[in-house]
Parts: sequence; structure tokens; C-alpha cells
Amino acid sequence: MRRDPSKKQLEATRRAVLQSAGALAAGFLTQPATAKGTTENLALQGGPTAVTMPTRKQADAARWPIFETEEEQAIVEFLRNPGYGPIAALEADWKDFFQAPFAKAQCNGTSAIAAMFFALDLPPGSEIMVPSYTFFASIVPMRVFGLVPVFVDVNPRTLNFDVDDAKRRLTKNTKAVFPVHWMGLPCAMDDINAFAAEHGLAVLEDVAHSPGASLKGRPVGTWGRMSIFSYQATKPIPAMEGGMGMYQNREDYERATTFGHSDLPPSFPANSPYRKFEGSGLGLKFRMNPMAAVLARAQLRKLKARNEDGVAQVRKLNDRISQLPGLVEPTIRSDMSRLYYSSNIFFLDEAKAGFTRAALVKALQAEGVKATAHRYRLQHKLPLYQDAAWWHHAPVIPELPGSDEANRTAVGLPYFTSEVPELVEQYAQAFEKVWAHRKQLAGI
Repeated sequence: MRRDPSKKQLEATRRAVLQSAGALAAGFLTQPATAKGTTENLALQGGPTAVTMPTRKQADAARWPIFETEEEQAIVEFLRNPGYGPIAALEADWKDFFQAPFAKAQCNGTSAIAAMFFALDLPPGSEIMVPSYTFFASIVPMRVFGLVPVFVDVNPRTLNFDVDDAKRRLTKNTKAVFPVHWMGLPCAMDDINAFAAEHGLAVLEDVAHSPGASLKGRPVGTWGRMSIFSYQATKPIPAMEGGMGMYQNREDYERATTFGHSDLPPSFPANSPYRKFEGSGLGLKFRMNPMAAVLARAQLRKLKARNEDGVAQVRKLNDRISQLPGLVEPTIRSDMSRLYYSSNIFFLDEAKAGFTRAALVKALQAEGVKATAHRYRLQHKLPLYQDAAWWHHAPVIPELPGSDEANRTAVGLPYFTSEVPELVEQYAQAFEKVWAHRKQLAGI
């Protein structure tokens, strides 16, 4: 059986590779690298691959969602005693976890967003600032209410809402900001809230990727007037489908709830202006499937530990390969606590690395690393936003250089959801091997 290297051996290997890579960058390499694997040819050039773990095991390492005995037993119990009780139980658990006054489960994250926009009660033509670097659901429901998206750029080193860009796009019609906490990394909500308070804007949050992340010890989702979460199968709290709206005041909660839940107005206080809409609601049916609520409750109980385990797992790889010249992790402030979702993202500074992103991805894939040139579909470039027929007021289509830069420089790696020290070691060796031979990639 192969014996894992000791910490001292790994550190010696890392130092040797970094010294070699640094010498390459300066053009002063006078002798071959001595770290394990770095004297072998790149797999692109006929050398052995660095990643030798079987494909099936690699897929298992990144498997998601993960449902265990607790979820199985909870679903069986529900099938034996069916009813809608799990929805209210999930809402109670959710309010307790986030210390929030109001929460309403929805059939998915998109419906939670639609209900939130309805709760704003803004006149048609009102503008909401939102990043283009997001899923369509953060934006498209605006058109149902005559609202207009103002596309804001992202910081190309965080993929999150750029407050400075938002300041440049502010108009007299801007009424709200809607940042998205991207792939587990919190937005700078203190700066966003300060900007919003200065201009009288409502603050909304899309926390679909980031439940459990925090800024200054305060959970994201509690910084804004309203926030939404998703339980879609790939999300950190997977329930196959489902969503949650969270509200800081009763008026928003009652209006959002009445929009999609005709049976709940009787539960409102007697003086509520929405109590009278029992039996009709105000538009749609957004009730969550109670089996999804059962799954979400079980997953919520595991969220904190899973987030912490995921971060520890990612750090074992990232602390090592982020030392390589030109390979940059997303920037995180010291007062932020993040989680990881879906992918482990890096950015490549091609000038410092000495080769292109395309060359890096090609070389890593040849070594057996599941690397991709990460590009996300930018909403403002899609046909829907350029056809005025679908909008009360046509959105302005801007230039967003930060979003474009992110799509030019991002490199995606798998997010390993289980402990796989052997695979982490092989990935690290693949990166170090590529960097030790990076001069050969300069022309690719």
C-alpha cells in the first residue's frame, strides 16, 4: 500500500517546487527541479500523468448531494405520516438558525425572489441594481412587476457586487440593490449597506450559494431588508427543490407570503391589510413540497459542520498551490467566514505565470486534473434584455469589464465533498509539475 508523505516531506517538496518555479520566472533556472514528479515530462509531452486515482473514485470525491441515514429515515417517517407540518417546522428551524423574525418557505429559490420583488411594492420603472454575473432568476422576475435591472459589475477577484461600479450607475429611479453572495464568498455588505443608506435604497440579498457564510460574525442574509435562499439539488442545503424567503419586517413577510400562499392570510394579525385575501391570495401558488422540507431540515442540521469540513478540505489543496506564481485565489477579508459551493475557483495572472489560461487548463487536464476554463453566462449579453417588448422600461446594456475579466481568467477545479488526501496530493503534484515546466507552455 502506498504510504502518504509526511508533513515535513510535503513542505520540503513544496519549497523545492516554488524555488524552481521562481527561478523559471526569472529565467535563472540552472538545474532541474528536484521535487517528486517535476523532473518527469509533462503528460502533454508523453510523460506520466500526475493524477492516477480512478475516474469513478474522483467522481465520488465530488459527489453532491449527499443524503444519509438521517434523511432516509425522515422521508420514510413522512411517507407513513404525510402532511404539510414539515414546512412550518422548517421555517421555525430556519428562524432559529439565523435569528430572523420572519421566514417563508417557497417552492424554489426563483419563487422566493419573485415574492420578494412583489413585497417591495415599487412603481413600474423602478430600478434594482444587480450583478450580471448571476443566474437568470436573480433578475428575470423583475419584468413581471415592471421593474428594471441595472447591471452592476463584479470585482474580478471575488465575483461579487462592485460597490464602486454601483455608485457610477445610480439614477433617480434606483430603489434597491440586490447583491449575490457568489459561490460561498460573502459580499462586502457593510459597504453595500452604507451606500444604500446614503441614497435611501432597499437592500436585498441572494444567498442561494452561501447559507452559513458571515461577515463580522453576522450571517449573510441578515444584512438586508429581505433575502432569499435555494434548496435546489446542487446547493449547499440540497432538498432537490425548494427555497426560502427571509424578512426583517412583518409588512414584507405578509405581502410576500400572500402573493404565493392563499391559505395563510388567516394566520396574520387582525389588523393586517393582507388578512382579507384568504382563499384567493394575490397571484400564485408557491407552496413548498413537504418532502423537500423534510430533506432541508435534515440538511440544515448538518450545515455548519459541513461548511467547516468543506473549508478545511479545500485549504489542504489551496494553501499549497496558491503559492505558485500567478495563481490567485478569490480575495476574502479577514472578518469574513466563507463556505465553498460547486467549484473551487482560482484566477490566473498570465503575466506572472508565464503562460495562458488555455495552456494551463490543457496541461492540467492532460495530467488528469478536472480543470476548466471557468466562464459564467453574463445576463446582460442575453437576447431577453435587448428586446424592449419584454420590459416596462428597457434595461441599459453596459460594458462590464470586471465580469469580462473574470471570464477570461477564472480556472475551475472540483469541490471535493469528502476527505480524499490521496487525490489532493495528486492534484497538488500536478500543479507543481506544470509550474516547474511552465517555460515549455509559454508558446501554447
